[in-house]
Amino acid sequence: MLQTPSGGAGHGTAATDSGLMSIGAVLSALRGEFPEVTISKIRFLESEGLIEPQRTPSGYRKFSAHDVERLGHVLRMQRDHYLPLKVIREHLEAMERGEAVQLPVVGRQRGGASVPEPPEGPSAARIGRDELLAAVGVEKRELKEWESYGLLTPLEDGAYDAEAVTLALLVVELGRFGIEPRHLRAMKAAAEREAGLVDQVVAPLRRHRNPQTRAHAEARTKELAGLTVKLHAALVQSALGVRLP
Repeated sequence: MLQTPSGGAGHGTAATDSGLMSIGAVLSALRGEFPEVTISKIRFLESEGLIEPQRTPSGYRKFSAHDVERLGHVLRMQRDHYLPLKVIREHLEAMERGEAVQLPVVGRQRGGASVPEPPEGPSAARIGRDELLAAVGVEKRELKEWESYGLLTPLEDGAYDAEAVTLALLVVELGRFGIEPRHLRAMKAAAEREAGLVDQVVAPLRRHRNPQTRAHAEARTKELAGLTVKLHAALVQSALGVRLP
């Protein structure tokens, strides 16, 4: 049985008399565990067939408690296991048929704890090419194209760091909207410039002999990275004239 994302479908919001919830109410219910979820994300998961909310005669979405539970499960599998939507869909269908299924594991669980993995599976910090292809659900030619544009870069031994799964899944999702890898070169270049700016600020601290100062450099890097990401998002929203929830 699927677990509700925050202790129950109606947790933190009011349901209608029929027990159905609006998309805004669902967003409020999910935000406790998934602060980054947006209405656009919920609509996207619906378009991918992962949920099927009811519609009012006026066309408004109405979500049942089962829809909210299913959404929470989908978001949890993306966050904790880095699974592509195709694998998540198959997993949920198997669960609803009453089959005993085990999630494939990639990378780390939330909180940084290493997860048990099959003997031939990827390590917690690295993932092989075949494992990456399987986790994301793409062919070798697509991965090769991403590499040609610098979107993903293998390590010296041909493996990838765990973050490659997240990057690849984002490239796939953008592709569903017609945004091709070649279109993402500008974003890659912008990210490298932003990273260079952060590195320029913390480089003197990293070179310091004092271990505490070097540790402070790591903390400062994370802080600056977070601020840079927020600024980038705000600038994109401002340029588009939109405001995300």
